[in-house]
Order: sequence, then C-alpha cells, then structure tokens
Amino acid sequence: MGPHPEYAVDLEKVVRERTGGRRVPRFVLRALNRFLRLDYINEFLSQGYEGVEFCTKCMEYMGVTLIAEGLERVQVPEGSKITFASNHPLGGVDGVALTGIVGTRFGEDIGLIVNDFLMYLKGLSPFFVPVSKLGGQSREMPALVRGLFASRQNVIVFPAGSCSRKIDGVIQDKPWSKAFVRFSRENGRYIVPVHFIGRNSKRFYRVDAICKKLGIKFNFAMFFLPSELYRARGKTFRIVFGNPIPADGLDAGMGAAEISSMIREQVYKLN
Repeated sequence: MGPHPEYAVDLEKVVRERTGGRRVPRFVLRALNRFLRLDYINEFLSQGYEGVEFCTKCMEYMGVTLIAEGLERVQVPEGSKITFASNHPLGGVDGVALTGIVGTRFGEDIGLIVNDFLMYLKGLSPFFVPVSKLGGQSREMPALVRGLFASRQNVIVFPAGSCSRKIDGVIQDKPWSKAFVRFSRENGRYIVPVHFIGRNSKRFYRVDAICKKLGIKFNFAMFFLPSELYRARGKTFRIVFGNPIPADGLDAGMGAAEISSMIREQVYKLN
C-alpha cells in the first residue's frame, strides 16, 4: 500500500484546535512529538489502512499478540444485535484490538463510543461516536448514541468512560455508566461481557496518583496514552468473552445502574 500522509496526525493542527487557535512554539511541538511518539504512530497511520484491516495491521505493526478466549460462547439468534461491554485497562490498544476481533468474527458493521481525541485516527473514525473528555459535549451526542444502539450495528462500549486506574490498590475501572444497559434494554440487544487483561506502565499510575494527591481534577494521565501505546509493543494480551445476556433476561426488578455494576463484576471474574 502506498503512503497516505493525509492519514497521519498533524500535531500542530490538533494543538490549535484544542487551544482555541493559539500558536504554539516549534520547540514545544517538537518536544510533544517526541513525548507522544508521533513519528512511530504516524509511520503506521500513513499506510492508509481503514476499518477492521486498520486494527489487524496495527497489531501486526506493533508486534502485539492477542489471545481471544470464549468466542464460542457468543451464540445469539441470527440477526440479533450485540453490545460488547468491556473493561478499559489500556486506553488505546484495547479499543483497537477489540474492534479487530469483533469485526473479524461478527462483521465489520460496528460502532464504538470513544474519547473524541480518537477521531484524529482517520482509519477508524467511521466506527466512532465521539464523547468529549475536554470541554462540553456536542448537543447532538445523546441522539448519536441513541441512534447507534437503535441501529443494526454491533456496539462496543467501555462503560467506565476512561481507562483503568489504581483504586484501593488494584488496577481496575471506576464504576461503570448505566447508559449501555438502558439503551441495550430499549433496543432488545444482547450484552456480552468482555475482560481485556492488561495494564499500563507504573509511570501512568504514578502520574494519576500525584494528580489525585494534589487535588488536580484535570486528567493529565490521558496525555500519556500515546506513549503507553508505544510501550505496548511486543506484548501479549488476553481477551476473554463471556456468555451473552439477552435483554429480556435482565431482571426487570433491577435498575440499570445495579445491572451495570453486576456486569462489571462478571467481567472481572472472566479469567
């Protein structure tokens, strides 16, 4: 495949968009480029892969090995819609890897609810419904999410909304949002719990802990995620799929928040 420079991330453009059009000194951009490992990332992006092929080729490029277990459990009637609900340990590799596995096994008609920063990955952007983590949400966002769950697409969600942190001494997701349960219920979807087994570097969790200790609410750790993706090169990750839960099999007496918490517990029991 020939080079496609238009697929690469333009750091200067991204920074301007995120800072209200402010100019940033060149030396700052060069430092950010090195810190974020953008040369490594753009080398792959510039190859121009799209969709599920983007995901599988990205894992090959990084030398990442994926061990998917329990896929045989995901047996649903033909034409059924599935919501894959996963923990979010890595904040990058997990989304790409899970999209590749689901797309290869269950078809490329997939939608993901993701941090809007990922919209800069043009090869994957057709899959995404972006959720802003920096600033206000788009007024259209709730309708886009509802539309996704009402569609014929399989949906991949990370209900924690951000990648796992060290909580009570254990690397785990924060409490999950209940929205995926409510929308899956309303649209007769099966929910498949997914446990992605992995973790970021100690540095990532140290930064997060320092921010908490200093009372800094801004998510500085998020800016380490591109370099965390770089650090995942050559690693092996296990992804375990659980049994599908039909919408009509959800206890009508339980609220969506309670069911979300229950599914989160089920995810961490998948080993």
